Amino acid sequence: MSDVFEKCHNWKDYRIAKATGLYPYFRAIEASHGATEVEIEGRRVIMVGSNNYLGLSADPRVKEAAVKAVEKFGTTCSGSRLLNGTLALHEELEARLAKFLNREAAIVISTGFQTNLALASILGRHDIVFSDRQNHASLVDGIRLSFATERKFRHNDMDHLEQLLAQAEPNAGKIIVTDGVFSMEGDVCNLPRIVELARQYNARVMTDDAHSMGVLGEKGRGTSEYFGLEKETDLVMGTFSKSFASLGGVLAGPFEVINYIRHKARSVIFSASMTPASIAAALKALEIIEAEPQRRERLLDIAEKMHNGFRAMGFDTGVSVTPVVPVHIGDQVKCFRFWRALHEAGVFANPVIPPAVEAGHALIRTSYMATHTDAQLDRVLDIFETIGRKLNVIPETRPTTYEPVKIARPGTRILSNKASDKWAAGSAGLLADKGGITLEQLSRMSSREVAGKLFDAVEQLTWRAANLQPDDLRKLGNAPMKLWEKRGELPGLLLEKGAHFFMRNGSNGANGAQTEDRN
Repeated sequence: MSDVFEKCHNWKDYRIAKATGLYPYFRAIEASHGATEVEIEGRRVIMVGSNNYLGLSADPRVKEAAVKAVEKFGTTCSGSRLLNGTLALHEELEARLAKFLNREAAIVISTGFQTNLALASILGRHDIVFSDRQNHASLVDGIRLSFATERKFRHNDMDHLEQLLAQAEPNAGKIIVTDGVFSMEGDVCNLPRIVELARQYNARVMTDDAHSMGVLGEKGRGTSEYFGLEKETDLVMGTFSKSFASLGGVLAGPFEVINYIRHKARSVIFSASMTPASIAAALKALEIIEAEPQRRERLLDIAEKMHNGFRAMGFDTGVSVTPVVPVHIGDQVKCFRFWRALHEAGVFANPVIPPAVEAGHALIRTSYMATHTDAQLDRVLDIFETIGRKLNVIPETRPTTYEPVKIARPGTRILSNKASDKWAAGSAGLLADKGGITLEQLSRMSSREVAGKLFDAVEQLTWRAANLQPDDLRKLGNAPMKLWEKRGELPGLLLEKGAHFFMRNGSNGANGAQTEDRN
């Protein structure tokens, strides 16, 4: 008889990662020193894994506004917006955001994730949603919760989008939904072309500006302002957990659409409203965003410094044009080893592994704040270089030349930097290992290279086998015969893949988890 809990009992990735010291998630922050440094397990580290782009979470003005709201309204509204959970503060924030974003109306919702779930309320059985394959999970779930048909187009592939639009029922309701800035690779959607196609095929357009609101555009209004296409973008979504130093989300657009969502979206009418502290913090952050454009200028200067600093060492930062600076590592276990070495050296960053990225395309995701000091940034670069050389991610000596990045500054309207061959292959899923090295390749390796392969194999073996269970032993009962059948491949497989060979013949590989949020 099947047990719904069986999958939970059989899931071993957590225990294996813990046993090998390579578990990177749910790290408890014990104290914050401003926004840019935190304490974890008694160690003070530089924070380059936060989306607090403008550094406002530690701003005294924002904290004071939150405290005063609690003193006046208490800690919670204890109800939904529909019934008893609407404060004058909610209405003030909505009015201010509608004005800021040049929209007729706006609604604020308790989390960014719930804000994207609200999309389901306007999607009917005869509607079609065209969604970029790299859209955030909250958009994916918002579409799934609707009765609409979903059509996914390849990441920023406008020819594929046009093909899907051309094939769609002409009389169906259509909407194109895309992240403004893609949170893992840091590139920007091709909004100009999306708008052209929307006009041609009678579709609406929605952008998720979680990572661009407060960051892109002369006034910080996000992707549509950056491209000069605010009037052509029907709906704009943003989150408060990033540049706005709070918690919650906003959806802005035509009054009748926002009013419909206000009365129909389940994530609005069946969820408690934003807390007074969260609303007040977002209000004060909005005031600072409007009054202090130098924060955005500093943030983009920092992004350029870090991109070029990494590239000068030989790291690959891919296509990003934003303060999201991903550093390509490749192998999943090596990525975790890199993360652990960073943490031990005093840097907090985020390892990103499949399925958040394609197999073979694991990366360290770094992101920066306007309040980082040059001394902190230089320290981060020095630590990355030391570890990168030690783990053979970058060469022993710096390259003589590198291609400087372009940054998404106001007026530039660039989408991405040119991808290296390695980055493009990783994004396309072409870096996944197809079966190890050959004996001929092995014979050409130096003793140092062979030793490195053996070390990796042992660590892979430890990663997979640290918590071998009775069920695993039973599954491996026929392993000797399978080993015999693969005897010709065995030397190369053992060197390159380690325990992956055994897992292919008796257990599932480890799965990653998307680390980015929409709170």
